[in-house]
Amino acid sequence: MKKKEIVCFKILNDFIEKKKNSFTQLELSKEMNLSLSVINSAVKKLEEIGAVKILNRSFKLIDLKKALYFLASIRNLSKDIIFKIRIETSVREIEKIMPAGVIFTGYSGFKFKYNYVPADYSEVYVYANESELNEIKRRITKDFKIKTQNPNFFVIKKNILIEKYKRISDIFLFVDIWNMKEWYASDFIKELENKLFKN
Repeated sequence: MKKKEIVCFKILNDFIEKKKNSFTQLELSKEMNLSLSVINSAVKKLEEIGAVKILNRSFKLIDLKKALYFLASIRNLSKDIIFKIRIETSVREIEKIMPAGVIFTGYSGFKFKYNYVPADYSEVYVYANESELNEIKRRITKDFKIKTQNPNFFVIKKNILIEKYKRISDIFLFVDIWNMKEWYASDFIKELENKLFKN
């Protein structure tokens, strides 16, 4: 994940989860251990599209929808996928065998967060680090038949925010699902839009 994306994720997550809409670039730089130039570049882009308003000593997020669609459009999920394979079993079985520490996103992430799904799905997406990926590989090769064609299981490399939060947020769910190609992704996106923009 690019640094600019991480900055945008942080701003949107804080807005949704902490009800925070005022930020300083210095504060973000210290919190995320990123240079001021990286923060400035991301904030400038958000200002250009009218998603943030820059004030004397801070900036405010003024258009969540614009910022979210911008982030969804620049996110390149496929570049962060570090492992994909077809596991010849149901999505429920795949979900059950995941080791502790992995974080479900996509359709499974929605299901575990909200206890329902707007459509049936056939793919499982998770965030994992290297040691968790090794354990996943051990488990699936031990118990299941696997193939390389038509993958239905995807591992995304954990980034610093996923490592920090240790759970999936609506912002991550929305942006990840936006970048998924399955036809039923749109059903999940509609549900998330209702949750994020209900006010």
